[in-house]
Amino acid sequence: MVFRKAISILVASTMFLSGCAAGSGGSSNVNVGPQASSLYAKEKEKAEAVAVVQKPKLDIIIPVFDPGLPEDAKDYKEMGIWPELRRAEASRFANKMKSAIEETGAFGAVRVMPDTTATGDLYVVGKINESNGEEVEINVRVYDISGKQWFEQSFDHEVDEEFYSNIRNKGKDPYDPVFKQAAERLVEELDDFEDEELTELQALTDLRFGANFSEEAFSRYMTVKGGKVSLVGYPDEGDSMLQRVKAIRIRDQMFTDRMQPHYEQFSQNMDDSYALWQKQSFTELNAAREARNAAIGKAAAGVGLIALSVLAAIAGANSNTYGGSVTSTTGAIVAGSVGVGMLGEVSKMNQESKFHRDALNELGESIDGEMAPQVVNFETTTAELTGSAKEQFAKWRAFLKSLYEQEATPDVQL
Repeated sequence: MVFRKAISILVASTMFLSGCAAGSGGSSNVNVGPQASSLYAKEKEKAEAVAVVQKPKLDIIIPVFDPGLPEDAKDYKEMGIWPELRRAEASRFANKMKSAIEETGAFGAVRVMPDTTATGDLYVVGKINESNGEEVEINVRVYDISGKQWFEQSFDHEVDEEFYSNIRNKGKDPYDPVFKQAAERLVEELDDFEDEELTELQALTDLRFGANFSEEAFSRYMTVKGGKVSLVGYPDEGDSMLQRVKAIRIRDQMFTDRMQPHYEQFSQNMDDSYALWQKQSFTELNAAREARNAAIGKAAAGVGLIALSVLAAIAGANSNTYGGSVTSTTGAIVAGSVGVGMLGEVSKMNQESKFHRDALNELGESIDGEMAPQVVNFETTTAELTGSAKEQFAKWRAFLKSLYEQEATPDVQL
């Protein structure tokens, strides 16, 4: 009897539990209404799993852009280039490129530097091909620390006529799309590399930085062929020279980080005046184009009327009647005077077009590129760096080398 009761309880329990399981399974498949909290936990686990397998993040150096100035200064005015403004744009564009790349979240530290001698895993080298407020075009070349070129491509953007009339664009830079294009292209290229390749590039960066201080100690781990540097080995992590160089590199990165506010402030300082230049330049270019097109139409009409007056005069001279002669001559005088008047308007319009071109040149403003003096400390040694960003960086590197050489030379009592 007891055995039968136990069996009954066991069967009933099994049916109850299976019913619960079926009910639970059924509720998890419902695709309407609020979802169970466990589903959010699962989605979070998936997101964390994806984050774990991210590619190694390469550090990027963006040298100040090549301003794209013609070799002959006489060509500046003809090409509508204000050299001081273009040089200021060279720093601004590098900083805009930095912001666009940082927004992708696909890379490590992104730093603007005076030139390509700074240390990084990737180098984004830009040049300004065109910048007139209406059209912008930049050329971008990307190299990694091995010297391999990832790609070279030009990116351009034409500012839409409605950009300035749209209130939603207030505070936006009309050139932003061109930098976004370049950043997206860089991410596409990154996807073609395996994690192992990117890790090797980071190791190569350490060695090339070390070779800057001691070529004998680090060059044996690299080979150079055809202008490309390849990794053939790596020192033991406990190697004293490697540890010393890594410590120096950390300080070098801290110094380059301290330079970033200079470029950011430089760009911010020119925000208002540069935005005004872009808007006025856009307006001036459109006005100049309309004036030029109108001048061409007036010139064609004027020349046509003068030609008609000449034909009328010839017809009057050949007329056998007095009335026909007078009519033709009168028509010739009227057509000729109107034609000459139109050519006079053409001259006026050409002067107006020239005025607009001159106005574009006068909008340029020179911006001081000097950095505030910096006092840097490295352990017990102090140095003051002055001059432009490029000059300060060169002095900083010389300072690091002198420190390394001092420590490499044993202090021996004679």
